[in-house]
Amino acid sequence: MGLDNTLAVLPTSPGVYLMKDAMGEVIYVGKAINLRNRVRSYFQPSSDHSPKVAAMVEHIADLDYIVTASELEALILECNLIKKHRPRYNVRLRDDKTYPFIKVTTDESYPGVYLTRRVLRDGSRYFGPYTDASAVRQTLRLLKRVFPLRQCSKKIAPDSPAPRPCLNYQIRRCLGPCANLVDVDTYGEVVDEVVMFLEGRQDDLARSLRRRMEAAADALDYEQAVVFRDQLQAVETVVQRQRIVSEDRTDQDVIAIARDQWGACIQIMFVRGGKLVGNDHFMLGGADGADDAETLSSFVREYYSQTGSIPREVLLESEVEDAGILAEWLSGLRGRAVSVKTPKRGDKRRLVELASANAAEFLERTRAAEQREVRARIDALAELSVHLKLDAPPDRIECYDISTLQGTEAVGSMVVFEAGLPAKSQYRRFRIRHVEGQDDYAMMAEVIRRRLARSLGDDPDPKFGRLPDLIVVDGGRGQLNAAAAVLDSMGQRNIPLVSLAEREEEIYLRNQASPLTLPWDSGALHLMQYLRDEAHRYALAYHRNLRGKRSISSELTDLPGIGKKRTIALMRRFGSLNALCDATVDEIAATPGMNVPAARTVFAHLHPEESAREEPGRKGD
Repeated sequence: MGLDNTLAVLPTSPGVYLMKDAMGEVIYVGKAINLRNRVRSYFQPSSDHSPKVAAMVEHIADLDYIVTASELEALILECNLIKKHRPRYNVRLRDDKTYPFIKVTTDESYPGVYLTRRVLRDGSRYFGPYTDASAVRQTLRLLKRVFPLRQCSKKIAPDSPAPRPCLNYQIRRCLGPCANLVDVDTYGEVVDEVVMFLEGRQDDLARSLRRRMEAAADALDYEQAVVFRDQLQAVETVVQRQRIVSEDRTDQDVIAIARDQWGACIQIMFVRGGKLVGNDHFMLGGADGADDAETLSSFVREYYSQTGSIPREVLLESEVEDAGILAEWLSGLRGRAVSVKTPKRGDKRRLVELASANAAEFLERTRAAEQREVRARIDALAELSVHLKLDAPPDRIECYDISTLQGTEAVGSMVVFEAGLPAKSQYRRFRIRHVEGQDDYAMMAEVIRRRLARSLGDDPDPKFGRLPDLIVVDGGRGQLNAAAAVLDSMGQRNIPLVSLAEREEEIYLRNQASPLTLPWDSGALHLMQYLRDEAHRYALAYHRNLRGKRSISSELTDLPGIGKKRTIALMRRFGSLNALCDATVDEIAATPGMNVPAARTVFAHLHPEESAREEPGRKGD
């Protein structure tokens, strides 16, 4: 159905619409109370569209829509579709997939607390997203020092406890659940305290710890009272750093926005019990041309669809037209009433203005830092072109490395930097096909040859982009000569080529007998090192992955009932032999194509000592 036909049959129901470009890619996702009125408004010639909407409309070639039963359902569906498609014209958190979260594995009998960058629907509690990974790690260190939760990821089986707990138990950093040294209820009390801390309820936590300390002292359990005292002192240290910003004791998140010609920044302040317990900043993508109301509404939807901590009130700097439906949605997520307000006066308005001032200050600092980084990259590229006698600073640089272990599972990597920054979507990896044994020079030659072949000829591969302005290979004179021979044989001698030797950080050039040594504080050298380290990391990761899969394959080859298909399925599911060894029978059986008997065969092969211990019991049965 064409675009005109779709517009003609749009219903008046609430729902979600997906705008698509000529390639079928979703470029915008929106919700509407009335799909017909909302979608057709984009195509009215008299509409006073913002520059962003006008540019988007020019790219719309088709659209889909999904009817929902209510505006709330439309909002929920819109959030999910924006996460799935990442449309270019929607306001969104910039690079939000890399933001860290603190995960409390409340789906387990004995939960742990970990840093993660993936939010799963697994029954755990997630706190975040946070933009400062170092602050998250500092918080985790504090939690591990104060609250004795387990820090390992081993499976805890109450029926078969470990013979003794680890060192963390001896230094009072763990309660020893792996050795059945603590019951679930007692352990759960500590988990509740950690959740209180992460929710910003430090005052409630301090009162709880004080009561438990006094109760332990009254019971003459002075050793336990000392533990509670130390925890209380650590929490009170955090509380003392917090300042009272409101006489209203309601838990609040205060959200404001700052803009410049390049984008927008959101400041969110966390107020709990009248105290400012924390704040965070988020740079937004796709906010060009969107007004403050649309930007704030989009941020609220994306942020709270991920976080596990929702307060009683959300205070916004600007009014949003869907405040009521946002409040209804947040109330459903929280399980209790949530209000979304835009205060006009009083303490709450002063909080919003404070958040706005902080957003503007952070945005200014961010732009200044970005400009310094851009200037440093430009200077490094210019310096590099001078040292290497290039005609101009190289815009596209490719760096290559080889990773192998005595000639086995040999792989090569290609990393790409454009304008001095990693272009990770253009990284490529190669599995060495035509070299036997440990011959690094021949392997490097094969990788360079295969890469150039993808861009030359009558049918170049667009996945490999254009040819580089500079090629860097990891190694010394031997790797340089091997790569140079390939360039010459393929008629690409005009591409500048150098190698970087790691031991003395010497740069070898084709037509220069002695290597070039740059000052240790040289921006050009730092850029070369960054390139080399990225290529090494990328190659090593691929090599380890192949080696882990090969270990699984070789380990399971002769097992009865475990053929090629099951081996491949296990390789895909677990990735490495170590991960497979850590799995339980049930987890192995859950692999596609596996069943319980086959899983027991694999488990018994990987854990012969456990099978031997169980054998007498089986005979007795």
